[in-house]
Amino acid sequence: MSEINWEAAYCGEGNNCFRLGTDADGNGYIAVTGAEDRYLTDSRESLQQMIRDIKAGKADHLL
Repeated sequence: MSEINWEAAYCGEGNNCFRLGTDADGNGYIAVTGAEDRYLTDSRESLQQMIRDIKAGKADHLL
C-alpha cells in the first residue's frame, strides 16, 4: 500500500473536521481528523465532488 499524504484538516461549523489525502498512484482519501487509519477511498474526482458539496452545505450532515 502506498503512503497517504494528508492535507491540513478542514473544519466546518462545529466540530466537523476531516482531512483529504492522496497517494503516489493518484487515489483520493478522506478521513475524520484523528482517525486517519479509518478512511474512505474512491476516485479522486468522486471525493473532490463530495468535498465541494460538503463545503457548499449540501451534505454537512454526513460528517
